[in-house]
Amino acid sequence: MNSKDILNKVQKHTPSILGNERFTKSSVLLPLIRKYDDIYILFEVRSYQLNRQPGEICFPGGRIDKTDTSEQAAAIRETTEELGIQESEITDVYPLDYLVSPSGMIVYSHVGWIDSLNNMNPNPQEVEEVFMVPLSFFMTTKPDVYHIDVKVKPQEGFPFDLITGGKDYDWRTGKIDEYFYVYEDKVIWGLTAKILSHFLELIRS
Repeated sequence: MNSKDILNKVQKHTPSILGNERFTKSSVLLPLIRKYDDIYILFEVRSYQLNRQPGEICFPGGRIDKTDTSEQAAAIRETTEELGIQESEITDVYPLDYLVSPSGMIVYSHVGWIDSLNNMNPNPQEVEEVFMVPLSFFMTTKPDVYHIDVKVKPQEGFPFDLITGGKDYDWRTGKIDEYFYVYEDKVIWGLTAKILSHFLELIRS
């Protein structure tokens, strides 16, 4: 390989998150609904039949398939499948910031409008129930924020002899902020609360 070959490959490269090919990629939609002359945000309660996070509150969404033409298309497809509505009933979809989780997942979040609830028929295999919260509630309610310490624990057999400091190496640690919104008997937390908080900061600015 010569310098021209190297330059050609670098010029054609599109920057991304290092190692992103190993990340699980999902896409979600934060659904806005106009009702009773007000604006609401729709949430799902995950089916108790699901193996992963049963009963937790989330936005419509899921893994991005190879057949999805974009992250936005994946969010719309997942929303139609979970809520039982037509794609034409979802309008004005725009991307929010994407999130990289410590567990190796990239979540692409979007916001959009669902025009009507009249034709909604949630998929019981994925959705236990849906509920709405007035946007005004979140605009006037700050989340409770708790912190989770992230510690580094090298696996057995780690080659400490190959690094400066050995077993006394000063690993960088950090904290994860967990947001909690409580509305009536519903607790919204985790990635859903982080996406929600980001959206609220965006429209407040």
